[in-house]
Amino acid sequence: MIRTVLFSILTACWAVTAGATELGDDGLHKPDWLRETFLDLREDLAEAESQGLRMMVIIEQRGCIYCTRMHEEVFPDPAIDAYIRENFFVVQLNMFGDLEVTDFDGEVMAEKDIVRRWGALFTPTIMFFPHEVDQGLTAAEASVATMPGAFEKGTTLSLLTWVNEELYLTDEPFQKYLARVLAERTASD
Repeated sequence: MIRTVLFSILTACWAVTAGATELGDDGLHKPDWLRETFLDLREDLAEAESQGLRMMVIIEQRGCIYCTRMHEEVFPDPAIDAYIRENFFVVQLNMFGDLEVTDFDGEVMAEKDIVRRWGALFTPTIMFFPHEVDQGLTAAEASVATMPGAFEKGTTLSLLTWVNEELYLTDEPFQKYLARVLAERTASD
């Protein structure tokens, strides 16, 4: 009886922490697919390209319940985790942080100032970038897609796929792509 109770408690504790991602000193989630960089977006894009990856920037803040939800429920999904690892170079910014960031246009400012410059209002916000960024553009101007907030697994994986496969260059906007993908999933069930 005592063993059964202890086993149940340990199993429950393991289940709660299994999907949890470690928090850094800044209070942000730190999955192991995040890249530690000097936060020069031009260099980060070049590094991503040299590895055959797409660059994405995720903006988060300490205590963000939606960031926690993404890191505990969405990103750990095996299909999403594998897709990010195989296709994306991910840089994290703290919405209220003080680390210096160099934007694509060469402007250098604190994370909190650059996030304000880009007009990001929600966390998490994920910005996706093309293979090349024209000189003089900011990240907000260069972004091929921006995900403002937390989405469910299916929508997140669909957006990652839409960006990675460069479907933003076609006549099918993301919302129509998502509707088509959901209809195809429903038809195959």
